Amino acid sequence: MSPVTRVVLAEDGVLLREGLVGLLDRFGFTVAAAVGDADALVAAVGEQQPDLVVTDVRMPPDFTDEGLRAAVRLRHDRPELAVVVLSQYVRPGYAAELLDSGDGQRVGYLLKDRVVDVAEFAAVLHQVVAGGTVVDPEVVRHLLRRRRDPLARLSVRERDVLALIAEGRSNASIARALVVSEAAVGKHVGSILAKLDLPPTEDTNRRVLAVLAYLGSGVGSSTD
Repeated sequence: MSPVTRVVLAEDGVLLREGLVGLLDRFGFTVAAAVGDADALVAAVGEQQPDLVVTDVRMPPDFTDEGLRAAVRLRHDRPELAVVVLSQYVRPGYAAELLDSGDGQRVGYLLKDRVVDVAEFAAVLHQVVAGGTVVDPEVVRHLLRRRRDPLARLSVRERDVLALIAEGRSNASIARALVVSEAAVGKHVGSILAKLDLPPTEDTNRRVLAVLAYLGSGVGSSTD
C-alpha cells in the first residue's frame, strides 16, 4: 500500500475549494485542511505538517500574490515541503520566485485554465511530492524570454532609477527627480547592482556596467 499524502489546500473560492477537496479525495490524497486565505494556510501547515500544499496565487485580503508569498515562506521554513501553485494568469516572476525557493525541487506552477484532465493533474501532484518540478509550458516560455532580458529582475522603480543613472545623474539628482530620499535611491542602486550580478571590484565602475546593460536591452533606445 502506498503511503498517504496529506494535503493542505488554500483556495478562496468556496465552490472551487470544495471541488478540489473532492478531486483530491478521489485520487487518494488526504485533505488535512482546506482554507480560504494565506494566513490560514500558514497556520494550517504549522498545525497539520502536510506532505503537500496546493494553493492559489491570489488570496484575500488584497488578491495580489498572498498565496505565493505564503508558499515561498513555507518553503523557506521547510525546503522539503512539496508545493503546487495554481494561477489564473501567466506570472513568470511568481514562478521564478517559487522555483528559487528551497532546493528547487518538489514545486509546481500550473495555470488553472490549462488543467483539462483531472487524472493528469493528480499525476502532477504525485510527481511533485516524489521530488519533481512541474511548470506549465506557457510559463516556461515566458521565463526563457525574461532570462534573455538583463533588466527583467528589476522592479518598475528600479528601472526608473537606472534610467536616470543612464542620464548621468547623481543619487541626489535622482532623489529630487523621483521625490524620494537620497538614502532610498542608494538602496535602489544597491539592489539594481545586485540583481544585475555586478559585484564590487577595484577596476570597474558598476554604475557604468549597469548603464551598459540598460542600453543593451533596448529600453533606452528609440526607433522611428
